[in-house]
Amino acid sequence: MVVLLQHEKEASSNMNEEQKQRKETIAALLHQTGEDHLVTHKETNGDDPDWSIWYADHLLENGFDTLLDAKLLKSDLIYLLVLVDKQQRSEAPGVHWEKYYADFFVNRYLK
Repeated sequence: MVVLLQHEKEASSNMNEEQKQRKETIAALLHQTGEDHLVTHKETNGDDPDWSIWYADHLLENGFDTLLDAKLLKSDLIYLLVLVDKQQRSEAPGVHWEKYYADFFVNRYLK
């Protein structure tokens, strides 16, 4: 966990103010997407084996690709969401997923 916190500090210190702001905006959008998903899947308490498809639709409808200055196909975003989910679960299971995902996407697209 200490290594992850140090990595976050280093990554954060290498970002300019615009990137930091975008990272916060992306994390907030991811959080809201999670909340919206829970509401739409309340009958299953949020359980959805196809969550990444729902998230990709919702994120793209809310300008996720614009925040990343990227052209994202829905299929690419689904793949990346599953990838970052598996990565976060194995490398940093105790951290806030929204911040971890935001770091992942910012480091991938905003350099």
